Amino acid sequence: MMVKTRFAPSPTGFLHVGGVRTALFAWLVAKQAHGQFVLRVEDTDRNRHVEESEQHIVNSLDWLGIKPDEGPFRQSERLEIYQLWAQKLIKNGRAYADTTTEAELDKLRQAAKDAKKPFLFRHHRPEKSPAWVPGMSLRFKSEPKAYTWHDEVMGDFTSGQESIDDFIVIKSDGFPTYNFAHIIDDHLGGITHVIRSQEFLPSMPKFLNLYDALKINFPKFATLPYVLGADGHKKLSKRDGAKDILDYKRQGYLPGALVSFLATLGWNDGTEQEIFSVDELIEKFDLKRVGHSGAKFDEQRLLWVNGHFLRETPANKLSELAEPFWPANAKSSEALYKTAVLELVQERIKYLAELPELTSFFFEEPNDSTIYQLFTQPSDKQLKKLQLSELVTLLRASETELADSDFSLSDIETKLNGLLDKLATKPGILFAAIRIAVSGAKSSPQLFGTLNVLGKEISLARLKHARELLETKA
Repeated sequence: MMVKTRFAPSPTGFLHVGGVRTALFAWLVAKQAHGQFVLRVEDTDRNRHVEESEQHIVNSLDWLGIKPDEGPFRQSERLEIYQLWAQKLIKNGRAYADTTTEAELDKLRQAAKDAKKPFLFRHHRPEKSPAWVPGMSLRFKSEPKAYTWHDEVMGDFTSGQESIDDFIVIKSDGFPTYNFAHIIDDHLGGITHVIRSQEFLPSMPKFLNLYDALKINFPKFATLPYVLGADGHKKLSKRDGAKDILDYKRQGYLPGALVSFLATLGWNDGTEQEIFSVDELIEKFDLKRVGHSGAKFDEQRLLWVNGHFLRETPANKLSELAEPFWPANAKSSEALYKTAVLELVQERIKYLAELPELTSFFFEEPNDSTIYQLFTQPSDKQLKKLQLSELVTLLRASETELADSDFSLSDIETKLNGLLDKLATKPGILFAAIRIAVSGAKSSPQLFGTLNVLGKEISLARLKHARELLETKA
C-alpha cells in the first residue's frame, strides 16, 4: 500500500512553528516511503475562519519546500459528502437530531458538576428525537466500550468506556465538526498515517468509536508532543509570542535552516549530528525516534543553525539572497563592493536582516557623537584606562604606519602587528581604537578585512577625522 500522509490545518490565523513541524514530519514520512503528502484545509469553523489564512499556509509551506502532492482541498467544498455519511449514521441508528439549547446544556453541565460527576451527554439522550433535517444539529450516538490502540510515537494505549460520549457531527449551520469530517476525508483520501499534535489524544476513544460506526478501518496514528515555549513548561502558542513562520523569511532566515531546526525539535537520529540537509532528513527520519515529551523551542539555537547555513551558502547565492536586506544607502554601491562586504560579515551574521546594523559604516560616514561616546565611554575595559591624549597618539601612529601600505590584507596585518611592537601595546587596545575610528560601532568584522574593504583613502581619512575629533576634546 502506498504511504499517504496529510497536513490539515484550520485557516484561523498565521502558521507558526508547532503547525509547521507537524507538516514537516508528515511530509518526511511520505517522501521517505516514496508516497504522497496531502494538504487539506479544515475550514468548517466559520466563526474563526480568516480569509487570507489559507494562502498564508500555502505560502509558508512553499517557502520551506514542503510541497503537497495533492491539494489544497477544502472541507467547505465537500459538504454534500459529509451529508451522505451523516445519512449512513442515521440509517444505522447511530445519529440523532439534537435540539438541546446552549442554556439547557449549561444546566446539565452544572448539575453534573454539583454532583461531582463527569458530564456525559449520552446520559441525557432524548427518548424520541425529531427526524433530522438540515438546519438542525446532528449528534453521534456512541456505543461506549474499551479500546486498545497503537501509536507510532507514543506506543500502546488503552481506554475505558467512560471516555466515550455522544458528540455533534453536523452543526446547525450545515458544516461538519472536525471530529466527523476528518475521519471521512482521511478514509476517502486514502490516508495511511494520521500525524498530529497531542491535543487530539484525549479524543481518540470517541474517534475510534466513530470509525467503528462508519465501518472504516483505522489508519496508523502518530501523536507528536507539543513544541514548548522558552521556559519549557507549556505549549508554544500564538498567545505566548509564537511567530508567524513567514516572519522568519522576512528576517532573512534560510528555509533549509528552519527545516533542519524544526526536524530536531523532538527527533534525533541517535547520533550527535545537529545539522541536517533535506536529503539527509528524508533518508534518516523515523517516527519511532520522536521523543515522548515536549521539545523546547530555543530561539538562540535557531540563530546558531541559521548562522551555520548562511556560512555554508556560496557567495554568489548569498549575494542574491541578501539583496533585499542591505541598508538603504547601499543601493547605489557596486555589486563587487557589496559582495566583498558580505563575505567579510558572513562569519558573524546570524540572519540577513542584521545586515544594516553590521554593515552601515561601509556605506556612510560614522556619526561623530557616536565615535566620541565610544572612545570616552568604551565597553572595552582596556580602553577605559586610556586618556584622550593617549588615544590620539594611537590613532596618529596608525595613520603614519598605514600611509605607505598597499592595503592588501597581508600588508595591513604586517604593519599593524609591527605597530603593536613599536608602541608596546596590546591588540585589545590598538585594534579597538582603530575599529572605533573607522566604523563608529561597538563591534565590527575582522579589522584587517574591514580596512581592506574600506580601502586606503577612506580608512586613512576616518582615522584622521577621529584623531582630530579627539584632539579638540583633549
